Amino acid sequence: MDFRRTFRSAAIAYAGLVATLPPDHLDVPALGEWTLRELLGHTVSSALRQVPDVLGTRSPQVDVETAEGYFAFAREAPAELLAAATAASADDARAGGKLLGDRPSDHVSALIGRATEALSRVNDDDVVTTPVGGMRVRDWIPTRTFELVVHGLDTAAALDLPLDLPLETIAESLTLASRTTLAIGAGIPLLRALTGRSPLPPNFSMI
Repeated sequence: MDFRRTFRSAAIAYAGLVATLPPDHLDVPALGEWTLRELLGHTVSSALRQVPDVLGTRSPQVDVETAEGYFAFAREAPAELLAAATAASADDARAGGKLLGDRPSDHVSALIGRATEALSRVNDDDVVTTPVGGMRVRDWIPTRTFELVVHGLDTAAALDLPLDLPLETIAESLTLASRTTLAIGAGIPLLRALTGRSPLPPNFSMI
């Protein structure tokens, strides 16, 4: 799969979804304690706004070798570090939501343009500085596509709206989810669930 194409496809699909959101529904509950506006703020910040900054900062070494390693990192982090990251994410979601104003689609479109332009200036194997350390561009960008896909689905579900995602984009995110599940040692429960042998444990998540 072409990680550049799947990122653009996910971004375009997400922008199309945001353009359909009723402005008077932005403060409805969406995901956990987040309102729809805060969910949008988190998604835009994590999947789009940070992309130019990360791609513009080179790292002297590769610290995380794979896309699944990015998400598996949270499982290995100390509890206090994870709690601090969760709190920072919530603060960022609120701040990002406010920045969207009353016309989120305009803001999202502008950020997609900046992110895709920044991606066009780097090579696949360039090593950039991500929140978990140095990663190759080709390994880090799929984690941003994953954010767009999963939170795009969250957004659509909050208002019972469709999200038209290309099959290749879904396949990349589903593959990453499966590989992360393997990386955290939960491959067998996932395989048994996918083949109808047994349900997943309550509250199971690969992130």
